[in-house]
Amino acid sequence: MTVLPATSREWHLVARPSGMPKPEDCALRDVEITEPGPGQILVRNMHLSVDPYMRGRMNDVKSYTPPFQLDRPMDGSAVGVVVAVGDAANPKGIVVGDHVLHWLGWREYALVEAEHAVKVDAELAPLSAYLGVLGMPGLTAYAGLLRVAEFKEGDSVFVSGAAGAVGGQVGQIAKLKGASRVIGSAGSDEKVKLLVEEYGFDTAFNYKNGPVAEQLKEAAPDGIDVYFDNVGGDHLEAAISSLNLHGRAVICGMIAQYNATEPTPGPRNLALIIGKRLTLRGMLVGDHYDLQPQFAEEVGGWIREGRLRYRETVVEGIESNVDAFLGMLRGENIGKMIVTLPE
Repeated sequence: MTVLPATSREWHLVARPSGMPKPEDCALRDVEITEPGPGQILVRNMHLSVDPYMRGRMNDVKSYTPPFQLDRPMDGSAVGVVVAVGDAANPKGIVVGDHVLHWLGWREYALVEAEHAVKVDAELAPLSAYLGVLGMPGLTAYAGLLRVAEFKEGDSVFVSGAAGAVGGQVGQIAKLKGASRVIGSAGSDEKVKLLVEEYGFDTAFNYKNGPVAEQLKEAAPDGIDVYFDNVGGDHLEAAISSLNLHGRAVICGMIAQYNATEPTPGPRNLALIIGKRLTLRGMLVGDHYDLQPQFAEEVGGWIREGRLRYRETVVEGIESNVDAFLGMLRGENIGKMIVTLPE
């Protein structure tokens, strides 16, 4: 029988950030580990996810997902191993030793309702992949491009934040599905090189090297049909100018303004939507989990065949969770930012 420690460490939000969050807005605290009751499992977390949407949950405002509560643990997706199971049988047949995906991250041990956990197979893919390429970011890319943006073969596609966990997958899926041209933007020359040489983008540019609109027009002289927006701001304005007649934009994220302390002006060229008959559509991945089996089968196959590549930026230790989160907001990651906990 596994001997459990008496306490676990978890990150609590202790202050609402103004602008870019600060390390002191969060506190790492010791809490007592509770034995699982009927229908519950105790999970030792192995890999934790930090994602851009978490920044919005630090604000006490009404949104599509509830805000983090002060002096309570934050949460997010995590993968771990089951170390104890409540007395009553659970409907998913989860047993000690199983690996599961769940939503109680930002902590070392999690007491999870078994019905809210999903078993994952470490033999099919590395466990951390279920937080990225085979997890929520991957499904976001898949559903956003193929369903929300209504991608069709021959489309020219522009992706902002293209070296991130979502953007890198969007561009590769577009190529695999027959895009005529895929363009990406990223925040460093190293990331631009990755997009072209490893991910197979046709071209990419460093948005810090000049106005986005000018660089996009040079990269896509014939315009674009689909824009996958992870950034907002000047990227969205540039995309509106370059979108062709009946172009479509999926608005997935706007990381450029997540830390803004004042209202951010909208694109100055919105009037172009009328004449071009453009479609700009927001998306939340939670609306598209019906695609999960199709997504897992198709993307899993591409990964096994070596046709879809992915990167992870791995930070070690629960102590580094906040630093990893802030680094992700600053764009220091390539691919999915993962926090891995020692055994």
